[in-house]
Amino acid sequence: MQKLLIVGGNRLEGTVRASGSKNATLPVLAACILNAGVSTIHEAPRLRDISVMKFLLHYLGAKVTNEGSTIIVDSSNIEPLEISEGIMRRMRASNLVLGAMLGRFGRVKISYPGGCQIGSRPMDLHLKGLQAMGAVIREKFGYIMAEAKKLTGADIHLDLPSVGATENLMMAAVLAEGVTTIRNAAKEPEIVDLQNYLNAIGGRVKGAGTDNIKIEGVAHSQMKPAVHSVIPDRIEAGTHIVATAITGGEVTVTNVIPEHIEPLLAKMREAGVGITVGDDFVRVRGNGRVKSIDIKTMPYPGFPTDMQPQMMALLSLAEGTSVITETVFENRFKHVGELRRMGADIKVEGQSAIIKGVDKLSGACIEASDLRAGASLVLASLAAENGTVIENINHIDRGYERLEQKYNFLGARIVRVHN
Repeated sequence: MQKLLIVGGNRLEGTVRASGSKNATLPVLAACILNAGVSTIHEAPRLRDISVMKFLLHYLGAKVTNEGSTIIVDSSNIEPLEISEGIMRRMRASNLVLGAMLGRFGRVKISYPGGCQIGSRPMDLHLKGLQAMGAVIREKFGYIMAEAKKLTGADIHLDLPSVGATENLMMAAVLAEGVTTIRNAAKEPEIVDLQNYLNAIGGRVKGAGTDNIKIEGVAHSQMKPAVHSVIPDRIEAGTHIVATAITGGEVTVTNVIPEHIEPLLAKMREAGVGITVGDDFVRVRGNGRVKSIDIKTMPYPGFPTDMQPQMMALLSLAEGTSVITETVFENRFKHVGELRRMGADIKVEGQSAIIKGVDKLSGACIEASDLRAGASLVLASLAAENGTVIENINHIDRGYERLEQKYNFLGARIVRVHN
């Protein structure tokens, strides 16, 4: 078990580059299953979740190689093997192979996936959509078994704009017969990035980024090799922005698409943080203690739930009282108890957290309960007095590439301890 030792009180200063998006890379890697040739994926972050997806592809028969931040996948020899619980439980996004495997082979058997326990993320939207396309679904002993002699296009209305369901159905529809329309689709930038990759390998997808996505099915013989660069990670970029503000620092975050993080930038300006936006960078300047603000998480283009824990760390040191309302995941306040151990004054009432800003946070021995909760604890520790020990940091490694190295380069004092 590894842990981070953080000595707080240092301003972050300099330039930091956001890595490629984890949440864009994972569905693109899953979609490589559809392509019987070679896919070259640039800007892939080196993360634990990415390693799990590469292992899964290798298990299915793909040849997967790494050259720095480039992943090369040859899916010519992939076979429709049963995917066991031991593999699936290592990562929630492993369920993204469902649509691609069913679309290419007409059958798939997978265990239910694992991942961060931040709330209910049922598979029913995925399965209902696949059934509408002609798949026969059976669930037994913790496994999902799906079969279809030939998927056919369908008009699918999602009850909720689920990112995972939207991605799975897009992949399944690429090789289906006829036209599929996904209504009330998720609109996240990662959905647009997946569309770009699917079209690069020969798919016919349009409408990503809007409520309605239309996929015209093609024959597998039309699939072709492709080269694709994934978009920057908007959540990593946002985390760096909040880290700068909480330490009162001055940092330029590069490899950013500012439009993707506009909801965060608007809230940072409202809190009094200095923000300068360029074509592919954001310059952040801490202006002392931030002002209290209210936040309500919403699906994109609303304020992202993945930035809620980091903002809570920042607002725990704000002037006045802030309210954060979480509407996406019902169990995403696990970091509250750990922030309280550091001296934060936070009270949870239903879906809302009421944060009364305090003058200072103090170091403590704390534990990351999930990916973004772990990020919030790192940020709180950067601003805290004395030293902090963060345990269970495997969660942090799932979504942040070389986080302690990047922050140490900016002036932080973080040491990773290997037990």
